[in-house]
Amino acid sequence: MRIWDISPAKLCRNHLLGEHRELHAIWSVLTKKKKGYSRHPETLRWHGKLKALFLRHKKLVAEMKRRGYCHKSALEAKLATGSYKQYRYITNPVQQLKILKNKKCNCKT
Repeated sequence: MRIWDISPAKLCRNHLLGEHRELHAIWSVLTKKKKGYSRHPETLRWHGKLKALFLRHKKLVAEMKRRGYCHKSALEAKLATGSYKQYRYITNPVQQLKILKNKKCNCKT
């Protein structure tokens, strides 16, 4: 489970769509008080930062639309509370680019 902290334009198809799917999972855990993945480090770093997660979703959706994908899973804006910026990283953006480069996918590293 991962929400990247780099531009969605750099992500290959699999990582872009995978992050979108995982973002919805984290959003659901945090907004509906679900138990699954509630203690996962990636979920924990978004506690109190639903506004930032909402804004990340908007960036992902913009990139998906730019690539011609159809998006039909909006988040509820009224639930987007807390900090609008994510300052906590599990791995920093430079390290994230290295991780993607090692995956040898089509991400633009």
